[in-house]
Amino acid sequence: MEAHLKNRILLYAFIAFYGFAGAMHFISPDTYLEVIPDWLGDKTIVNQLAGAVELAVALLAVFKKTRAIAGYLTIAMLLAFIISHVYFIQLGSCAGDFCIPAWIGYVRLIVIHPLLLYWAWKITRL
Repeated sequence: MEAHLKNRILLYAFIAFYGFAGAMHFISPDTYLEVIPDWLGDKTIVNQLAGAVELAVALLAVFKKTRAIAGYLTIAMLLAFIISHVYFIQLGSCAGDFCIPAWIGYVRLIVIHPLLLYWAWKITRL
């Protein structure tokens, strides 16, 4: 596959992924609220802030001039999200009534999360 086309696919998928993820914080907040530790403060505000940042990342990635900011902001956000991933595992890989096998929680944290970090770093270079 041609490098330019591959980069376009990576970029458009990134925009769609974070746009969708950000919107879901507002459409279906209950699942997210369950995996925010109490010690972070007002869970509703934390959830809305996370959703707003994800939407901002998607928008910033659209434009060449702000794409690197989108990538670096995503990296910072993903590093902050490690708190919720670890907390989710501590809760037995359950968010309220939604539960997954424990190994999937670990795969999300140890495999998928680093891949998302790498993807965000790649976006800074496009």
